[in-house]
Amino acid sequence: MTHEDKGHYANKHQDKQIDENISKKINSLADNSNLTCAAAHRVAKDISVSPKDIGVQTDLMEYRISQCQLGLFGCSPEPKKINPDIEVSKNLIDALDKAAVDGRISCSQCWEIASTLKIKKLDTASACEKMKIKIKVCQLGAF
Repeated sequence: MTHEDKGHYANKHQDKQIDENISKKINSLADNSNLTCAAAHRVAKDISVSPKDIGVQTDLMEYRISQCQLGLFGCSPEPKKINPDIEVSKNLIDALDKAAVDGRISCSQCWEIASTLKIKKLDTASACEKMKIKIKVCQLGAF
């Protein structure tokens, strides 16, 4: 959703309801109606639900997800935190080429590649930017 949608995130989920258990956990980690990507994933793991479920609940609460671990959004004051001038290793190029379909790769695939290659998630996203691979399908549903 775009910045014009701020405060109207719940509109994406008109068939869903707030889960009180999840919302309590989100509230405990949120700051000023913002929940970081890392905190959202921590909540998902702690209560054994999918990151997407946390994203939906965050939207229903009209909270924002910030500080994307791939550096793609919520990194004020800059719009992105990625480094398009990164030196990309051959292993990373190969992994991204193999995973990308039609010039796109998912957030979870980026995380998996970063884990496999033992590199920062941010470096994976930076390599995608340099290679003109679009990261689509956020695990939390933010993009």
